[in-house]
Amino acid sequence: MLNTVAAARTLLRRYDAQLKPLGVTVQQFSLLAAIRFLPGEPVATLAQRVYLDRTSLTRNLDLLERKGLVRRVTGAAGNARLCELTKAGNTLLDRLLTEWQRSNTELRQRVSDRDAKTYLQVAKHLSQE
Repeated sequence: MLNTVAAARTLLRRYDAQLKPLGVTVQQFSLLAAIRFLPGEPVATLAQRVYLDRTSLTRNLDLLERKGLVRRVTGAAGNARLCELTKAGNTLLDRLLTEWQRSNTELRQRVSDRDAKTYLQVAKHLSQE
């Protein structure tokens, strides 16, 4: 179990450091991507998809909104809260996706394809509740 925690923390620190020059954390990057790729999903659903508790979700949305990267809008179904990316948010997300891909490529060069596939399968299995 300690190896799992250590790996998660190491990966999070690594990716946060690589995204820091672009002004976001891994959680914020995940949230931006979820907003783009899951359009029309309520904020509560996005939180589940990116594994954020309500407090962390609100804090990160507030930060992204202050940076002008997202805007909150009212959903068609009553009081559902939705978010959408601003033009600046879409532009930044394009850059983040490029950086993320480059970073993943570098990381994948450190392990075999077989080990990477096994790790991802195990991580996906363990992350399901």
